[in-house]
Amino acid sequence: MKHSPTERAGLLRGALRLEFLTVGWNLAEGTIAVLAALAAGSVALMGFGIDSFVESASGGILIWRLVAERRGIPPERTEELDRRAHRLVALSLFLLAAYVALDAGLALWHRERPRASLVGIVLTLVSLGAMVWLARAKRRAAAALESRALEADAFQTTACWWLSLITLAGIGLNGALGWWWADPVAALGVSVLLAREGNEAWQGEDCCP
Repeated sequence: MKHSPTERAGLLRGALRLEFLTVGWNLAEGTIAVLAALAAGSVALMGFGIDSFVESASGGILIWRLVAERRGIPPERTEELDRRAHRLVALSLFLLAAYVALDAGLALWHRERPRASLVGIVLTLVSLGAMVWLARAKRRAAAALESRALEADAFQTTACWWLSLITLAGIGLNGALGWWWADPVAALGVSVLLAREGNEAWQGEDCCP
């Protein structure tokens, strides 16, 4: 669907608001999660928190891309720079996945027992709702703008929803039933999703039809 320049400018402003909200939320979420993870000794919550900072960087890349379009930078130049930036994000996700998997494996081997984290449970519950709303809003914006980059970002936000769910399961089972192993097992699940996110980011826009 073709839009007039004025309509497209309005759609770009709306998409930018979504990305600024994404970055702001992830910075706050990451800070709270990391502090809660340090207090409880939770591997799953730590991986979840650090991933939030990586997601902030990814959101920053999309903000740059949308602003570049508003300023009239040639699309081919924008796409090339976007591809390079997303590969840097992908590398950070691969490193994070390896770190979380190693830390989780050591926690299981040494039978480290994390403490219950009420803050972590509340945070991941709120994140579940926030990620659902953001993913839907981004998909609508991507369809309106016919933007594969924004569509890929919506997919990444959906992956964050799964990260929240897995993390909640691990820290929830540990807190409610005392299943200490649920936390590092959840962390292993988080590492798998992080690696998948890294693969999608490495492929860039080609990950979306």
